[in-house]
Amino acid sequence: MSASIHEADSQTGLPQRPHDGLPRVAGPDSGEVFTPRAAPGDDLPTFSPLYRQIKARLLRALEEGEWKAGAMIPSEGGLARRFMVSQGTVRKAIEELATEHVLVRHQGRGTFVATHHEERAQFRFLRLRKDTGGLPATESRIIECRRCRPPAEVARELRLRAAESAIFIRRLLSVDRAATVLDEIWVPAGLFRGLNIERLEAHHGPLYALFERNFGVTMLRAHERLKAIACPAEQAQWLGLAEGSAVLLVDRVSTTYNDQPVEVRKGYYLTREHHYANELL
Repeated sequence: MSASIHEADSQTGLPQRPHDGLPRVAGPDSGEVFTPRAAPGDDLPTFSPLYRQIKARLLRALEEGEWKAGAMIPSEGGLARRFMVSQGTVRKAIEELATEHVLVRHQGRGTFVATHHEERAQFRFLRLRKDTGGLPATESRIIECRRCRPPAEVARELRLRAAESAIFIRRLLSVDRAATVLDEIWVPAGLFRGLNIERLEAHHGPLYALFERNFGVTMLRAHERLKAIACPAEQAQWLGLAEGSAVLLVDRVSTTYNDQPVEVRKGYYLTREHHYANELL
C-alpha cells in the first residue's frame, strides 16, 4: 500500500484519501458523494449541486443528438444507474429541464424531448393574441431568403466570425387575411446549409419546426425587447401602413442548447386588433 494512504491528515487525524480529480458533494451521512466520472470534453461545475451536474450531463447528451426532438428519454431509474446517483437526484434534474421547456413529461407515458411539432409548442414563441380572445389563425408568406454578410450588430449577436455569413429571411404573417406581423430573421449560414426560399415555401407549419426537423436546430428559449416605434417606410409598405404608423417592434435573440444564439429576429407587429401576451411566472 502506498505511503500516501497511510499518511494522516494533520487536522482530522484521519487517513488521507488519494485525490482522483472528481468533484465531491457532501452527502446526507456526512460522507462524500462522488459525481459520475466525467467523460472527455465534459465541462461540469466543480461545486454545483449534484442534480445540476446531472442536468448538465443530460444537456450534453441532447446537444450531441443522443435523443432527438420528440424522442422519449430513458426512465429515471435507468438514468440513475447510468450516472450512478439516486433516482431523486435524476428526478430533480428532469423537473428543472421540464420547467425550462427542454423536456416534456407526459403522465403515464414518460419524458420526451420537447419538439416544436407539438401543437401546444406552436404559440410558445408567437405571443400574438386577439383582443377578442383566443389564438389567431395565421398564414405565412415568405417574401425573400438570401445568403449574405450580416450587419455588424447581428454578427455580434450570433457570435459569428468575420468571414462567416448568415441567411436572411423576410416573412409576412397574416391574420384573417390581413397583414399583421413582418418578421426579419437572421440565422447562421453554417448551421442552415441548403436553406432556401423553395424549402421555406414548401414547408407548412411553424418555422421552428422546420429548423428542428431539417437542420437539427432546436430553439429552446428567447430573449426579447419590446418597443413602440414609428414604422419605417420599407416595413410599412409590406404591412399596408402609412410610413410612421405605430407598430410594436419585438427584438429577439433565440438560443439552443448551452445558450448558443442561433437566430436574431426583428418583428414588426400591427396591434390594432391584437396584443402581445406574456405571463410573468
